[in-house]
Amino acid sequence: MSTKKAATVALVAALGVTTLAACGKNEVHEATGTSGAPAPKTVTLVSHDSFNASKEVLAEFTKQTGFAVKVLKSGDAGEAVNKEILTKGSPQGDVFFGVDNTLLSRALDNGIFVPYEAKGADRIPAAYRLDKENRVTPVDSGDICVNYDKKYFADRKLKPPVTFDDLAKPAYKDLLVVENPERSSPGLGFLLGTAAKYGDEGWPDYWKKLKANGVKTVDSWELAYNQEFSGSAGGKQAKGDRPLVVSYASSPPVEVLYAEPQPKTAPTGVATGTCFRQTEFAGLLNGAKNPEGGKALIDFLISKKFQEDMPLQMFVNPVAKDAALPELFTKHGVVVDHPETMAPEKIADKRDAWIRQWSSLVVK
Repeated sequence: MSTKKAATVALVAALGVTTLAACGKNEVHEATGTSGAPAPKTVTLVSHDSFNASKEVLAEFTKQTGFAVKVLKSGDAGEAVNKEILTKGSPQGDVFFGVDNTLLSRALDNGIFVPYEAKGADRIPAAYRLDKENRVTPVDSGDICVNYDKKYFADRKLKPPVTFDDLAKPAYKDLLVVENPERSSPGLGFLLGTAAKYGDEGWPDYWKKLKANGVKTVDSWELAYNQEFSGSAGGKQAKGDRPLVVSYASSPPVEVLYAEPQPKTAPTGVATGTCFRQTEFAGLLNGAKNPEGGKALIDFLISKKFQEDMPLQMFVNPVAKDAALPELFTKHGVVVDHPETMAPEKIADKRDAWIRQWSSLVVK
């Protein structure tokens, strides 16, 4: 997950930049009580830097449970997971949010979570529930996909690519920029998507074709989207000349949200045949000082109230079946019906070797 995806109150964060919320790395959210009332007991949520939630929603949790939420931001997703592995049994907090399916086996194998079946978990489809022992609970999902600059293709009367195969065609030579999977979450997701599509033996040949077709690689989503992509912010802030970039299916609604004035249609599109699905999880940390508060917080993270707040806070999709998407997503969002997926166990088994092989093929 490397740079972590989507989650601030600014355009770049919504699409993948790790930034801090207004309160800084350590944030305490609680309902306002009467003067002199005892402070509520604190439950600490450890997360990647991209976590964000409405203060009103977290205050509602405090009102319901009596627990104030302290948010400890701990770097990008990979860094945050590694910190919890190093402090296993004596964790920084009570709940960890933000481990995704590309890192899940690493966290589970190192025993940083204890089992807990969240109240309301039956509202989450089985496809998201990847741990049968309930050590983690699915909270959100999102799709890593190639995005395209609509104006670029319309001006040239060129049909935008749709599939992985399309990206290797001569018509799209020198148009695509991707992120290094060793350093970037969307870059890793895109690599895994190609491995899922073409298989263990076929994906290296596919990347050879992409390289021959002029794919450009940069170290981070920030560089790819904000510096190399021609379609960022409707072209108003774009500095690059590449009309194809690996980003997220949620990027077009965010482009609309932060454009001034807001356009009637999104200036960017999604090649829906190039997507890899990410799911993020929360778990009760092994050795949590406040396990009661931790369990209550995990229950709240999958509640309808939090799930419906999440899309416009972190620009991800809720996993609870009863959570509705905001109009921005329903009007400008892109539905990915058949994203590529991969079992966490296979990712854990192959990830490091695939990254090394990718580097030897594409970078060297």
